Amino acid sequence: MGTALNDRFGRTATDLRLSLTDRCDLRCTYCMPAEGLPWLPRPELLTDDELVRLVDIAVGRLGVREVRLTGGEPLIRQGIVGIVARLAALRPRPTLSVTTNATALERLAAPLAEAGLDRVNVSLDSLDPLTFKTLTRRDKHARVLAGIEAAARAGMRPVKINSVLMRGVNDHEAPALLRWCLERGYELRFIEQMPIDAQHGWDRAQMVTAQEILDRLAAEFRLEPEGEAVRGAAPAETWLVDGGPGAPGGGRVGVIASVTRPFCAACDRTRLTADGQVRTCLFAREETDLRGLLRGGADDETIAQAWRTAMLGKKAAAGIGEPGFVQPQRSMSAIGG
Repeated sequence: MGTALNDRFGRTATDLRLSLTDRCDLRCTYCMPAEGLPWLPRPELLTDDELVRLVDIAVGRLGVREVRLTGGEPLIRQGIVGIVARLAALRPRPTLSVTTNATALERLAAPLAEAGLDRVNVSLDSLDPLTFKTLTRRDKHARVLAGIEAAARAGMRPVKINSVLMRGVNDHEAPALLRWCLERGYELRFIEQMPIDAQHGWDRAQMVTAQEILDRLAAEFRLEPEGEAVRGAAPAETWLVDGGPGAPGGGRVGVIASVTRPFCAACDRTRLTADGQVRTCLFAREETDLRGLLRGGADDETIAQAWRTAMLGKKAAAGIGEPGFVQPQRSMSAIGG
């Protein structure tokens, strides 16, 4: 079977998405209901020591090279600066990033950068405070913008911005969001709304597609595709904007077309939930329990072998567009983005 996280379709997972918590301080309409969700009981969450040990196994025995900290909202995990410092001390050292809503980033950006965090991806769906409040059900727009600025000051570049467009709510903002990011040197990624909400209310007919987004951008910017060779295993298809990063006012924009143009064939990700379950895909319906092995006294190689076996069973594709597709029971906040 080898030592790496290989599957039956020639893919090797080298990118770990590690959820630190299922909790979040926002209530985005496309993710969870206004009242929130039943959170995982704290005893079920991996401890700091357990998290670090699993990542150590991943980088030391399984060939993982990148670790993305996710949630929920990972920055509300107590002790996150210490966790990052411990992960940065692992050998071989993985590249470390975090996907965050940035509400706590103004306070944490500098300590996280000092601890070893390499970069951040920030979720920002609107430049308008009222629209932001409608989408997130929280009045924290200014805090998010301050957090983004703090990340840039701390040297975590490129700062990447993730935006989900909702029809009739913020879909008109695509050009403004891109212009705002270009002016500040941020890299923007638009993400198609995915069927991973807790309410199971996703409606494909209401989803703003990648092509619609590109059409709106092309009306105001000159877009040149960077091509499949550049994309590789990255989920985003990218375009050079007005001549690209080297041109005055130019830059780059990405679109993650998870639904209409899925990127499963080159996927290099493995996922670990906050309660220690391996998921081979964001849309998987099966999980492998590593927490039970950890707490049962298993040695590192036994845990590594269980992880390899799980990834060997990874399906060829997520199957979102297929007639038999069934949304996973866990929502995005519980799985880890």
